[in-house]
Amino acid sequence: METNEQIKEMVKQKYSEIALQDKETNESSCCGAGGCSSEVYNIMSEEYNELDGYAKEADLGLGCGLPTNFARIKKGDTVVDLGSGAGNDCFVARAETGEDGRVIGIDFTEAMIEKAKKNATQSGYENVEFRQGDIENIPMTANVADVVVSNCVMNLVPDKPKAFAEVYRILKPTGHFSISDIVLVGELPEKIKNAAEMYAGCVASAIQKEEYLNIIKESGFKNIMLQKEKAIIIPDDILRNYLNKDEIETYKNSDTKIFSITVFAEKGEKCCSPNEQYC
Repeated sequence: METNEQIKEMVKQKYSEIALQDKETNESSCCGAGGCSSEVYNIMSEEYNELDGYAKEADLGLGCGLPTNFARIKKGDTVVDLGSGAGNDCFVARAETGEDGRVIGIDFTEAMIEKAKKNATQSGYENVEFRQGDIENIPMTANVADVVVSNCVMNLVPDKPKAFAEVYRILKPTGHFSISDIVLVGELPEKIKNAAEMYAGCVASAIQKEEYLNIIKESGFKNIMLQKEKAIIIPDDILRNYLNKDEIETYKNSDTKIFSITVFAEKGEKCCSPNEQYC
């Protein structure tokens, strides 16, 4: 990996390609990247098809959780989905917030925005909109969102503290988020950490679980809780793209673990106490 801007450009190019892939291709790889696995099961994605609002054409199989399922969305809420892709989480959120609510999807990739807008138009959703933008500089004013959701996207952002500071900024004082993401416990092999495909595939870009949660805390959020956690297993046929047989065995026998987590937190009010930055 090079500079933050080079990382962003690599992610943008990869997800422009992913926007044109079908769900089956994306599900059999790591977030659509890192090569196709011959082992037929979902590596990261969760099944959406029984949720209200689910739209098959918007489901690219790129997520690592079901943040909308945990987001405590109420009728009439304004919901913002960061890294909205083809719109799947937005359409599920719309089913929760209803016609009186509002859903705004933000995505970095023009191809994804175009696909999402097409899906919204075909469904006749007038209260769902999509904006192209950088999560490190969200194109929204402050204090407008009741709920922020995101699905396996924040780990792709090079400056994660800045991204969570932006989440804090756009939330109303009474707002909260539910975010699904990939985190680590232990260290990945260097060959995986240095692979651009595995960065775009949400693995090499993941940071330590403790560091991730601390960034959220340092951003000012309160009542932080893990709503769900599951281990992610990368199949051997993907690992073989980067590691030899001995290296694969060493990795599999190590203490390193990859987890999908769904995190909830509320916007904290700044305190007056000189000893505390946030309540």
